[in-house]
Amino acid sequence: MKKYAIVYCENQFGSMDGKTANGLIRNSGMYEITAVIDSSKAGQDSGEFLDQKRNGIPICRDLQEAIASSKEKPNYFILGIAPADAFLKKEERQVIINAMEAGMNIINPLQEFLTEDEEMMRIAQQYGVEIRDIRKPRPKKEWTLFTGRILQVRTPIIAVLGTDGACGKRTTAMMIDKRLQERGYRTAFIATGQTGLIQGASYGFAMDAFPLQYMIGELEREIVRANEIEKPDIIIVEGQGALSHPAYVSSCGILKGARPKAVILQHPPKRKVLGDFPFMTMPTVQSEIDLIEHFGQTKVIAITLNHEGMSDDELQKTIVEYEQKFRMPVTDVLKMGPDKVINRLIEYFPSLQNKRKSGVAV
Repeated sequence: MKKYAIVYCENQFGSMDGKTANGLIRNSGMYEITAVIDSSKAGQDSGEFLDQKRNGIPICRDLQEAIASSKEKPNYFILGIAPADAFLKKEERQVIINAMEAGMNIINPLQEFLTEDEEMMRIAQQYGVEIRDIRKPRPKKEWTLFTGRILQVRTPIIAVLGTDGACGKRTTAMMIDKRLQERGYRTAFIATGQTGLIQGASYGFAMDAFPLQYMIGELEREIVRANEIEKPDIIIVEGQGALSHPAYVSSCGILKGARPKAVILQHPPKRKVLGDFPFMTMPTVQSEIDLIEHFGQTKVIAITLNHEGMSDDELQKTIVEYEQKFRMPVTDVLKMGPDKVINRLIEYFPSLQNKRKSGVAV
């Protein structure tokens, strides 16, 4: 059955806390998005609002309007919000119930597991729909600790890390992955958060659902599994949070579990404070590079920018300034595409050069 979905993102579409909805509008993966719910932006086109590119997916006032506006009958309801507290508010709970009453399966990316909620499961059973908790991990008896097998992986592994949460790491990683494939390289993409999993990533897990020591082992397991099955030319690991971030440890787990041979650093130049922690100032690009390279024993080889709050002129000036200062390629993949980063990766990894020389890749 075709998966037609409404994405709920009340009052958050286009913001940090709406990053799941934002990601699904840019790349819906296995779903066809029919409408977005955000009453504060109702009546607008979601693509035009997000990226100034009309996509025909309307932003609607409520569930009823979203259903009526959908060209196809939606059979999935996706929570597109990622609030810092990760728990449902009363009104959000009610709209999920309304969606199940309308015959929609529920995709839940929050830490609050609806499959463990008696009322929600009773309603789901009553209306013959399913609930999927994206962040819910496998049974504990199946969890794995670090084994060291990652040290035997010879395939280039890169990670897209950042200077803050919700600054575009997954979007950049997925665009790099797609462009590498278009240029003839075999890739394996490792999702580390809920949005990538909703989009249908074949490998990965929600890192923040695991204790740190298992987080490291589970990431190692997924990379080794992807390497053995896909036999890729390169492995791209989606980043989470920031290594310097005072509240998150996922970047630490990525550097330990993935052992990336190189890192792309994503940065929003206009942010002065951390997104969900306005009492904390943003780290500098140089301080984050130094921290990543020292802690991860790896190399930052390119910088990608998030253009939020920037004019095109400001963005171009920042790119020139950063390239002169940091002596590495700098770009904004949403505005300019990822080819500058791809070229740097090919230059940095001899195995990718060899494939291009053999005529397999361009």
